[in-house]
Amino acid sequence: MSKQVRKAVFPAGGLGTRFLPATKVIPKEMLALVDKPLIQYGVEEAIDSGIEHIIIVTSRGKGAMEDHFDHSFELNAALERKGKHELLAVSRGVSSLAQISYVRQKEPLGLGHAVLCAKDLVGDEPFAVILPDDVIDAEVPCLKQMIGIFDERGCSVLATQTVEGPAISAYGVLIGSQDPDNERIYNCTGMVEKPKFEDAPSKQAIIGRYVLTPRIFELLEQTTPGAGGEIQLTDGIRALLKEEKVLGYTFEGKRFDAGDKLGMLQATVEFALERSDLGPPFRAYLKGLAL
Repeated sequence: MSKQVRKAVFPAGGLGTRFLPATKVIPKEMLALVDKPLIQYGVEEAIDSGIEHIIIVTSRGKGAMEDHFDHSFELNAALERKGKHELLAVSRGVSSLAQISYVRQKEPLGLGHAVLCAKDLVGDEPFAVILPDDVIDAEVPCLKQMIGIFDERGCSVLATQTVEGPAISAYGVLIGSQDPDNERIYNCTGMVEKPKFEDAPSKQAIIGRYVLTPRIFELLEQTTPGAGGEIQLTDGIRALLKEEKVLGYTFEGKRFDAGDKLGMLQATVEFALERSDLGPPFRAYLKGLAL
């Protein structure tokens, strides 16, 4: 088995109902965060982390994602004809980002099922999973940090963040203990999905980044579907824990839940403020608001 993490799976087959009516036609992953679709932030993070092959798990009505990462001959020709060379470079850059493959998830049968759909394209090697909803602003890409831990420890790594108070009930939460050699690593012995605040076994909440060994595919195939006939990734990881070591890793950076309207607005404001072209006038505008 190759020990290098070369492939990243993007589950992107969901309906995006939290953003209706916008997502009635437009895939949630194509909603713009400032001027780039959500999924492009994740793809760029993967590429900057050394990933060579992107695998996007789609469903019916998600063709806009394929078009976005493809060459647009009409657009490029129009931009070239008008002498808009900077915009032409942007358009060409998107279609040259990475080797991208697509696989269809024909039914919405859960995150574990979506990952399982990528089995044949991943093969027998470790791989990453990136949830496009989770946008992470970090000096060193979150996935690159995680791959560094995988290279060092040789086992699956789950991205986590410390969540205080009742908000922990919205997450999968790790059971285990802090690693004696690295305070950012959590030695996982189990996990609980969306526990009550008073029952949460830790403050370590799982967020949308995973580095997994290929054994997870066989375990997902053996996983009994739960509510709604869905196969959950956390159930597969629980089974993996019985055979292999799994680590939680508290990444350095700031995570935005862009699958939530408030999170999307927060990300839009903060990413815009970081831009050299937008930051100064946007900051002045915000200061002028009667809040």
